[in-house]
Amino acid sequence: MKEKQKLDRRNTYTPADAPQVRSNCGHALNNPETDSVHDLKTPSNNPDVDTLQPAGGHKADMPVFILNDDGKPLMPCKPAKARHLLRERKAKIFSTNPFTIQLLWHCEENVEPVTLGIDAGYKHIGFSAVTEKAELISGEAIIRTDIPKKNLEKAMYRRNRRNRLWYRQARFMNRGKHEEGWFAPSIDHKLQTHIRIIEKLKSILPVSRTIIEVASFDTQKMRNPEISGIEYQQGDLQGYEIREYLLEKFHRKCVYCSKTNVPLEIEHLTPKSRGGSNMVSNLAISCHECNQKKNNLTAEEFGFPEVRGKSLKTLKDTAFMNIVRWKITQLTGSDYTFGHITKKTRISMGMEKSHANDAFVIAGGANQVRTPQHMVTQRRRNNRSLQTNRKGFKPSIRRKRYSFQPGDVVAFNHSRFLVVGVHNYGKYVIIRKGDEKMDANVKKVKLVKYGRGIQFAPQFLPTLAHGVSLGIVR
Repeated sequence: MKEKQKLDRRNTYTPADAPQVRSNCGHALNNPETDSVHDLKTPSNNPDVDTLQPAGGHKADMPVFILNDDGKPLMPCKPAKARHLLRERKAKIFSTNPFTIQLLWHCEENVEPVTLGIDAGYKHIGFSAVTEKAELISGEAIIRTDIPKKNLEKAMYRRNRRNRLWYRQARFMNRGKHEEGWFAPSIDHKLQTHIRIIEKLKSILPVSRTIIEVASFDTQKMRNPEISGIEYQQGDLQGYEIREYLLEKFHRKCVYCSKTNVPLEIEHLTPKSRGGSNMVSNLAISCHECNQKKNNLTAEEFGFPEVRGKSLKTLKDTAFMNIVRWKITQLTGSDYTFGHITKKTRISMGMEKSHANDAFVIAGGANQVRTPQHMVTQRRRNNRSLQTNRKGFKPSIRRKRYSFQPGDVVAFNHSRFLVVGVHNYGKYVIIRKGDEKMDANVKKVKLVKYGRGIQFAPQFLPTLAHGVSLGIVR
């Protein structure tokens, strides 16, 4: 008879100072009548997780913004508290863009200082609002870049319409007089978009200070290094500004061999030994190997005449910020900073390059608890739509505005969907939820939220369906 193997006695003693780890068993498993639990998410057994996110997971990280009964913003709260206020009829849903509630009773306005950082740009706007302890909101907005194309199309249709008249007034006699401070329509649209985003964030948060990054580099100082003034006293950062300008202009790669992720050097297209200047139009960026091979040759002699043309091109982002940067700070009453300062701070903090991270640094962020990022898009408020056939031509103009527009949020079969298109003369809408896409009759869907203007990514509290109705909200 073989001797049975004896197991060592288990040591079940737990030290008092040991970190407490959440159990991965659901409450329903303690019920003897329950054999299994569906949609059970197992939390991490890493004790450091508790210090990084609350017990509710990532959705609990997303704060709910609160307005007082008089419309003034208060400090945001957690989703759990918002649910209690809604169930007890002490608050109402004010907006889902982003999710905001309004109190039905007056609350004392005990708010903390909130700093809003804005990473202004030609195509993207980064934003982040921080307090001394935590980040309240962050994200990236993608703004429209099709305004010049739309204006050209509008001018074409208007010109054709005026040419069909019997008498056409002379064009040179009816031009408008541009007042001082006038901007081109495309530039003015981007300026107003920046202002609207800032005002939107100020309407849901008690912002006490706003800081805007007006440019990645100071082009005035690049032209004249001896320029003086309190805003230009940056000391040894002058060389850092020119390098940042060239990296941005040539997409952070060698102009000769197109290598990336290698150390890059400032290079003179016409060498200084042959009369080349230090002007930005004569500078490029290259790797050390190409810089040594080029030696005393010009870019044309080295076999890259196209580099000269690239160096003469201006950056649209830079031109835009040079035009409107002081106007943005003046209209919003904001402070300003430059991109090279932001980059230096972000690198020293070991953060990845993103518009939201840049805005976090601009706002003075350091060790604050971060929040999930919002994705913000911008849509045309009323797309009257030139009807296009299957070949892409535009034979007619739709004169009737349909009930639903792309970007609207609708309810269908007890779920919320995003409208992505309309067809059959407005009788059917194309709706999407994740990878699920279908057609639905307009009589069977209900409008939840219009998708107009600046749109934050749709957010909905998961348990609002229990006794709380959204209706049509902003």
